[in-house]
Amino acid sequence: MAARRQVVAWLSKAEWEQVLEYLYSRDCKLQRDALHRISAWKSRYGNRMPLAVECTADLVRCKILDMSGGMEAEELVLLYGLALVRFVNLITERKQKTVSIPLRRLANELKIPEWVVTLRHDVTHGKLPKLSMCRKGWDCVMEWLRREYWSRQLGNSETPQWVEDEESLSEEAEEVQPQPSYKEQKHQALAVKLRETLHSYTREQFKIFQELLQDPKAKKQWSATSDLEWTIAQAKDSIRQSSAETAAEILLEDGFLIPTAKQLVTLKIDQEDFDENLHLPRMLFRVWQPLLKVLHSQDFTQELLEKMFSALGLCGDADIEQRAHYLSCWISEVLTANHRADRKCMIPSRNQTAVKSKWKLFPNRVGLKWRKLLQKCLESPCQATPQLLKLIFEYMKPSLPSDTQEKLLCLCSIYIQDDDSDGSMDYSDQPIYTVESLEWRLKQESKGRANNSRVAPAMEEDEEQTTSEHTEDEEMITQESYEDEYIQVINMKMATERRAVLQGSSWGISTEYVKWGEYPLGLVPGQSEDPGCLLVDSYSIMSVLEQQCTESKKNGNNAPTSSTTVAGASFEPILWSQAELNNIKAGLKLF
Repeated sequence: MAARRQVVAWLSKAEWEQVLEYLYSRDCKLQRDALHRISAWKSRYGNRMPLAVECTADLVRCKILDMSGGMEAEELVLLYGLALVRFVNLITERKQKTVSIPLRRLANELKIPEWVVTLRHDVTHGKLPKLSMCRKGWDCVMEWLRREYWSRQLGNSETPQWVEDEESLSEEAEEVQPQPSYKEQKHQALAVKLRETLHSYTREQFKIFQELLQDPKAKKQWSATSDLEWTIAQAKDSIRQSSAETAAEILLEDGFLIPTAKQLVTLKIDQEDFDENLHLPRMLFRVWQPLLKVLHSQDFTQELLEKMFSALGLCGDADIEQRAHYLSCWISEVLTANHRADRKCMIPSRNQTAVKSKWKLFPNRVGLKWRKLLQKCLESPCQATPQLLKLIFEYMKPSLPSDTQEKLLCLCSIYIQDDDSDGSMDYSDQPIYTVESLEWRLKQESKGRANNSRVAPAMEEDEEQTTSEHTEDEEMITQESYEDEYIQVINMKMATERRAVLQGSSWGISTEYVKWGEYPLGLVPGQSEDPGCLLVDSYSIMSVLEQQCTESKKNGNNAPTSSTTVAGASFEPILWSQAELNNIKAGLKLF
């Protein structure tokens, strides 16, 4: 049997191999030449162009535009996202049947990683992913195309040299990682340099702290050394070259402004000693005060506060409660220090004044974008948000109206309330916004009525005992009366709504107050639990035929019992005769 021949668009196998080599090259010029060849193939093939070739060409175009460095990150995310969506849809489309099959199952059959399908779903339906994830998806998809399509089209029975085993594939995938643009490389280098500088700063500060601990009797002050001053100058220069945003992100990593457990032990700070007033431990403050004092500016301080609020909103788990606490403390410290920066020391002693000014966090006050900080604070609510809001309301210029401040604080307290609250909060100054405030109000009213109805004990010698007994009785009475009143309020509200619905019908709502929770299903108030109460004591027996005749006489129905023709329409004869039906009915008995 003759071999099956197929017309292809490329001239020879050598041209195919050359295009494959150019596509996976790191040289943009060679990749453009490969794209020109593929365009020529498409003009010859038309609509019969292999989908894998088109997907590869689209992905390579994205990489060329990325390497050129002329596009923003958001534009590159959209570009990569469209290419990845097109790849997943086109490759899995041929395996779809009449009944739609989930893309994850099809991708699993085609050995496409599941996270690539998730990335495609995020681009299509959810929040756009980061550029780094798109580039990672590009690497994975390009490797899949080379392994599953391009290498198989070469027709070699042997395993191609770029597909040897899983280890070689992973190693080569790491080598094929595209080089970032010059701008990104410079940004990454500055970030690495700044991170190393901050590590040097912390090491130097902890070294000074250890020297103070070794000689506690010596009155040595925590002063900056020449190495520390040089490190601060290096950090300031790195931040100036990179950006305030990058510096704020690095400072908020664990081990810097947010101390690790090991650092807390070194500084002799109790890890569980959380201050409700958001006071930062003095040792931690002294570690970072020299650096923050030098970096203080309008742009850096504003960016640092915004990043702190954003990071605070991500601390929802109990495991990172410590991180949320120190973030809140730093926000409070920075806001307060900036507000008090221009105040003059009122201490008469010159030495005390010098010490006070030395440990001042900021030398001067800078203007902050208070509206933006307020928005960031409300977007990331936590347990410390009401205290931080009060600080913002106190320091912001121009200040908000008092009624607006109260409403924002009330809404914030409603949003962050715990599900397991014990009702111990004082809602006397707040309107009834929540169920908790309504319960508190009813409970207070019940307590007041219970106090008015309580009789003072007669014997003075038993005053303590009677007081405790009355206290217990008062709590029981208050609890019962509170529950009764609360249930009664709910029932009255429901009864009013039901009366409005049933108005004009034969049904009505009972006005009696019944605790239906005390009765099992099927029982009514006053009914005995003995099932024999449902039996009828006296009854008479009558046949169905007699009952039918009686009802006919009452209703005055004299119509004939059977009819074969009605308005010109004829009916077939019934299967039972009238006499047989009468005998059957006479045999039935009714109570």
